[in-house]
Amino acid sequence: MDLGLEGRIVVVTGSTAGIGRVVSEQLRAEGAVVVTSGRRDEGVGDLHVRTDLTRRGEPERLVATAEERYGRIDGLVNNVGGTDIRKLEELTDDDWQASFELNLMTAVRATRAALPGMRARGAGSIVNVSSTAAKRPSLGMPDYSVMKAAMLSFSRLVADLHAKDGVRCNAVTPGPTATETWLGAAGLAAQQGDRDEVLAKVGAGRPLGRLAEPAEIAAVIVFLLSDRASYVTGAAWSADGGTVPVIL
Repeated sequence: MDLGLEGRIVVVTGSTAGIGRVVSEQLRAEGAVVVTSGRRDEGVGDLHVRTDLTRRGEPERLVATAEERYGRIDGLVNNVGGTDIRKLEELTDDDWQASFELNLMTAVRATRAALPGMRARGAGSIVNVSSTAAKRPSLGMPDYSVMKAAMLSFSRLVADLHAKDGVRCNAVTPGPTATETWLGAAGLAAQQGDRDEVLAKVGAGRPLGRLAEPAEIAAVIVFLLSDRASYVTGAAWSADGGTVPVIL
């Protein structure tokens, strides 16, 4: 299936590992020109920008760098984010602020920077990577749940405001995914007890009985960027193995 991504310029944040890296690889396989970003020195993109997007001005610099190199941005994937296992009563004001900057404002600032160019051309697609925790809060990730819920609202707001400009905006809500975030020695599973036992329990808690593979989440994101999703905007696509049911 031709997704119509040949030659498209796509910026992917948080793309040196995990879902973001696989999104970038899949986009390049479809012929897109990819700008990757992250705190590491190297990425898989045609252009890689080393940056800490929690710092004010850095999302804007990333977008400007891509536009200066390629003349435009056709797609933006706001993927950067993260969390640790914590209790609500333990979170300080600084913890909340740090989560706000990482899990929400990185997307707000990158989107704000990319929109003028997209609106001027009358075309663009934005995909925000949220979480199942946005729809059903995780007791062990309280700040992350709140920020990812805010991202869903932000996605819908951008979609409603800029559909008339030819800009689509959608969100994806992955469940637990087999990346270093969960699988690592200091990852979310290990933070909750015996790593293997926690992973087995978390996997069994999905109706499909396992964690997602990064490629499965990336495929949904790439589809939403593509011409095949030309009539899709303002949506929050669950990619969670059936974890959060749809209420009809």
